[in-house]
Amino acid sequence: MSSLNCSQPVKEVCWKSEALVKVETNEQSVTIKKEAQGEEITVKDEVCSVKEEDFSVKEEDVSAKDDVSVKQEKHVSVNEVGGLTVNEVEDTLMVKEPRLSPPNSVDSLLKTQFERLTLRQKLDIKQMGPDKPDIWIQQTSKDRGKKYTRNFSSAWYERKSWLCGCPIRNSVFCFPCLLFRSSVSGQAATLWTETGMSDLKHFAERVKKHDMSKSHLECLFKLTMLGKAKLATQLEEGYHANIRKHNLEVDKNRHILSKVLDCLKFCGAFELALKGHDEAKDSDPGVFRGLVDFMGSLDSAMKDHLEATTVFKGTSKTVQNELLDCMLATVQAHIVQELRNAAFVSIIVDETTDITTHCQLVIIYRYVDATNTLQERFFSFIKLEGGSNAEAVSRALLENLGLIFPDQAAGKEKLIAQTCDWTSLMCRSTAGVGKIIQDEYPNAHFLHCYAQQLCLVMQKAASAVQRARVFFSDLSGFSTFFWQSQKRIDVLNRTVTSRLPRAPQTRLNFQSRPVNVVFEHKDHLLECFQTIQSSEDFDNITIREATGFVRMLQDKEFLFFLELFHHIMRLVDILSAQLDDRHIEASQAQEAVKDFTNAVSRVRDSVPSLCVKYSDAETRIVGDRQQQAYEVCDRIILNTNDRFTFTHHLTGATLLESDCFPDYAKVFPTEALAKTAEAYPTLNKARLQTELSLMYDSPDFRWSKSALALFKFMLENNLQEVFSETVKLLRILITTPMTTSESDRCFSTLRRVRTFLGSTVSKDRLHALAMLSTEKKLTREIPDFNKKVIEKFSLLKNRRAKFVYK
Repeated sequence: MSSLNCSQPVKEVCWKSEALVKVETNEQSVTIKKEAQGEEITVKDEVCSVKEEDFSVKEEDVSAKDDVSVKQEKHVSVNEVGGLTVNEVEDTLMVKEPRLSPPNSVDSLLKTQFERLTLRQKLDIKQMGPDKPDIWIQQTSKDRGKKYTRNFSSAWYERKSWLCGCPIRNSVFCFPCLLFRSSVSGQAATLWTETGMSDLKHFAERVKKHDMSKSHLECLFKLTMLGKAKLATQLEEGYHANIRKHNLEVDKNRHILSKVLDCLKFCGAFELALKGHDEAKDSDPGVFRGLVDFMGSLDSAMKDHLEATTVFKGTSKTVQNELLDCMLATVQAHIVQELRNAAFVSIIVDETTDITTHCQLVIIYRYVDATNTLQERFFSFIKLEGGSNAEAVSRALLENLGLIFPDQAAGKEKLIAQTCDWTSLMCRSTAGVGKIIQDEYPNAHFLHCYAQQLCLVMQKAASAVQRARVFFSDLSGFSTFFWQSQKRIDVLNRTVTSRLPRAPQTRLNFQSRPVNVVFEHKDHLLECFQTIQSSEDFDNITIREATGFVRMLQDKEFLFFLELFHHIMRLVDILSAQLDDRHIEASQAQEAVKDFTNAVSRVRDSVPSLCVKYSDAETRIVGDRQQQAYEVCDRIILNTNDRFTFTHHLTGATLLESDCFPDYAKVFPTEALAKTAEAYPTLNKARLQTELSLMYDSPDFRWSKSALALFKFMLENNLQEVFSETVKLLRILITTPMTTSESDRCFSTLRRVRTFLGSTVSKDRLHALAMLSTEKKLTREIPDFNKKVIEKFSLLKNRRAKFVYK
């Protein structure tokens, strides 16, 4: 006997024969059992039903000479089968993974008694309708000496809506008769409910005959009336009167609910509290209740509803929560549809803290919508499960992207950029979130909005080095102290000529100006705090806080880090000004980054002398302070180099700088084009070069001041077909969240979200309220927004009776 060398276990073997074959495999043997029709095929621990039409191997493929036959309980060892490799086995035997059939499929309906299902299950199957898969039926026949080959056409599904197909049996069935087959009898009925119709020669004739049969019409009538009132009941006049009365009540309820939605949108848009301090008292009804009452004074139906109704007024906390959830779902569904229709998408991720101090992600998407308008939409908050490590963050982002782009292949082409200010996790290293996302979406290059880039580097240094983090926390207290009281500001104005900028309340302020102001005016500030300390015009709390600042300004460690970061922030300001230049090229940006890191290295070298300057402490403490300063400088250098690695988007932007067109007309920027095409494989490099050459030679394009202006010019003059690849590149550049080429490319939406988080006083319904606040314009632009929200609200289990028409 021959042998079979199996390098991997065979999952499922399907044999073409009159019956099913049971195949059990493991690493040592292959067991083949012949089973009766309808039995199951077991693959190790998995069970699936497979029919004979799925089998692709003929019985003659296994001959007697191989000592393998399809017999009851015939066990075949690996060593007893002829010398076939695993690839040859897979070529001969069809391997399939088990899968569940949908409830409306022919296979599921044949195994289930439809009459025994619950009413909810029956209605679900009715709503799904007939399963209409692509099936392969081919029939060859001869007529008058000529040979004809007929194939089943899916157009039959459209011609007869009751037809359904079964890819397992390669036959066509009648959906209504299949559901109510217990009441169907006769040979013709059996053909459409049990064996299936596969005779293509007489197919049209038998479809026509079955369509006119009494049994078919009876089943079709039962299916149509399923879930509706009995016919006799519907014919009664009282029944119709009740329906009209119910629908009038639904109209009224929906009108009232639409007014309540308007009040919610107003409160959300202007970030007003929905509840008063004590709504049980009429003296403090809150803004929302006040708006509802005001709406009642303008609308008689609303007024009658508020005065007469005791069960559903629409102002309870439960109703508010449900409505807010439905509003959020409606806006998100609209954004998802726009994202799926967009050519390119960028994702902006920010780490923030809510009112409960829980860390969460803010997700914002940037894209060009169907009206060719650049949009930057807040999408959701994501609370991190399992910590705020790179794995948890990347898992949350991938899940969010998977919901928006269920077709991952399409998403891989669309997602072109990712950006985040969460520096501890978004590094482009092998373990960072940016790298994990790019492994799934190769075109999603990790970059930053350059308006925030250097601020993020500082945040990285402050969050990783303990004493630096404490320093920035202390520093933020200066501006907070003065901006809490006008009396304090008056004292400050008398001692310091320039005011301190106000620190945001949502997170630490890492901008350069507070460091420089405090350093340059530390003597004046010390005098100011001492004045407050000795004054009798301030309360004890103010004096206590001023005393703390006096000690802080006399502390050697605070002064040490103040001067250290003063030197660093001066360099940050220089680099920031260079990168904000809209004409900067990739090579210039890299050179500016190099100069910055070299300058920070020189600051690092000066740390020992700085320690000597503030060295009235013990030697051990001074050495520890020096080590902390070294770590700050090293982390700034490493993060700067890491975060400015990808600059090809800058290169692509230079291709469309109109000021450079005359030079490009003389010498084409071949290298810049090559880098751009490498970064964005969706571009057709040859076609793009031809289009750009035409643009460079034409004086008509040299007036454009930005990529966005050029993009609008192309669309207004219907030049998308002529300059198809140029328009594609413009879409990419506009969608990319950077500030170097577009003055209006900024995190405006992110700023609105942060402003909302800083001003809100409630932790309830934060997600929905943030959406109403940041996307107030979108809620006005969505067609029939209130109607869509009410439709979602009416689908809630306990709201069906009052808001669903009969």
